[in-house]
Amino acid sequence: MKYLLDTHVILWSAIEPERLGNHVVRVLENKENELWFSPISIWEIQVLAEKGRIQVKGTPEDFVRKIIEYLPLKEATLNSEIAIESRKVKLPHQDPADRFLAATAIIYGLTMITADKRLIDSGQFPVVDMS
Repeated sequence: MKYLLDTHVILWSAIEPERLGNHVVRVLENKENELWFSPISIWEIQVLAEKGRIQVKGTPEDFVRKIIEYLPLKEATLNSEIAIESRKVKLPHQDPADRFLAATAIIYGLTMITADKRLIDSGQFPVVDMS
């Protein structure tokens, strides 16, 4: 299976793995699965660090580079189809990061791993519900 990790899943995997449920840990550790990230998640993590909402060692840039290096993730490159889809996806809010993540899951045919009920309840793409 191919999975897109929501931003909080990437963060928890890197710095708070105890927050991941057993099912998610099995999915993440299964070598047959492909794990993907969106560059939007990297941007979100940097913003959170810059605003002090998460504490990181070193600069936010160094922190996200270490995450990319540490976690065995493939990058889902942003493209025009994702940008177009981000405006078509039906979500109950206008959060641009969530819209780009949802569009990425749709365009790349990925199952998103998330605890975000707004994404889970959208029904726009398959999800692994962590909540």
